[in-house]
Amino acid sequence: MKTPPPFSKVIAFGPYEGALSDAINHFKFQGIRRLSKPLGELLAQCALPVTDGIIPVPLTKRSLRTRGFNQALLLSRVVARKHRVPLLWDHLVKIRETPPQIGLSAQERLRNVKNVFEVQGDMNSMRLLLVDDVMTTGATVTECARVLLQAGAKDVTVLTLARAGGT
Repeated sequence: MKTPPPFSKVIAFGPYEGALSDAINHFKFQGIRRLSKPLGELLAQCALPVTDGIIPVPLTKRSLRTRGFNQALLLSRVVARKHRVPLLWDHLVKIRETPPQIGLSAQERLRNVKNVFEVQGDMNSMRLLLVDDVMTTGATVTECARVLLQAGAKDVTVLTLARAGGT
């Protein structure tokens, strides 16, 4: 029997294909930061549950230096502002560098992100919205949600621009 994920549900704006995939790739890999506002506004249009805080999936300091920005944080800022929800940008940190998830199997992805996230402080029964750009197998958001719940979060809902791989 398969273990259920630690998050309560996933809200995705759309499938990772076509114009949405192109826009995300331009934003994330070609560094076109101005796409953060329109892409964030797409996310903000989604029907969101009542939430006490928004948490972007973090990057390590090295990855942040390399890319120059955290795409999940930029998207989260737009959603937080639009819905008037606190942005808890520094409560979840990635403490260890990992190889890219691209090209890894689902099992390899899970192993790749195991124990690489850490929560700063107590989540005090908070209902959280965990934001990322793309969800493929769910390995990253699963591990993030697991540590957030361990730190006292009451509930974690995942919000992502796109879902890939038919998941």
